[in-house]
Amino acid sequence: MTTPSARDPRTPERWETGDHILWRYRANGAAEVHICRPVTVVRDTPEILAVWIPPGTACIRPQLADGTPVHREPLPTRYTKPRTTVRSYWTGPGVLKLARPGDPWSVWLFWDRGWRFKNWYVNLEEPLHRWSGGVDSEDHFLDIAVYPDRSWEWRDEDEFAQAQQAGLLDAEQAERVREAGRAATELIHSWQRPFSDDWQIWRPDPRWSTPDLPHDWDRPGRPSGPAGGMNGQPQHPKAS
Repeated sequence: MTTPSARDPRTPERWETGDHILWRYRANGAAEVHICRPVTVVRDTPEILAVWIPPGTACIRPQLADGTPVHREPLPTRYTKPRTTVRSYWTGPGVLKLARPGDPWSVWLFWDRGWRFKNWYVNLEEPLHRWSGGVDSEDHFLDIAVYPDRSWEWRDEDEFAQAQQAGLLDAEQAERVREAGRAATELIHSWQRPFSDDWQIWRPDPRWSTPDLPHDWDRPGRPSGPAGGMNGQPQHPKAS
């Protein structure tokens, strides 16, 4: 791998296929990271960042302080009770995540066992902030499921409404999220990238190892690279 000192300083840093980085989410309205997923870089270009989460990956997820999983807490109190973070593992088939620079969403691909393609999932979120060890964002609750027949539906509208009621999104933020969702549906209707790129037939390299969860998974995300934004260089080991 080329060292940073050997690169042209005018050239944005890029991760290489097989590098291990972190894909993280901050808690809403806070600076602390509450979701962290080690991932393997599939492709990193000026147009798209694609990463793979293999089954069994050790991750960090939020949990209520009393030990209740977030998704099992009744909606009226889901966003008001104290929380903590716990180590867990990605269960079921792996997930491919795609993000284009500046887009207020990422697109996830899900498969059933046996590589039967299930659906795309548009996760509405802050545009990715790229730093030396990975990418950070903040989830916006509202999502869109897109199916192989090109039909789609809004998902988690109840959580989106409850987050507003709990003060995690104000009216202006909520409208920006809705606008982002409408822009995403325009891509779906016209079947533009990444939906038209046949990522559903992609398969991971069998030689890749499962990335490790580092002990300092919650370290500050320092900007990296001469151009900032979606630039950066890997600090995690390249997969064997």
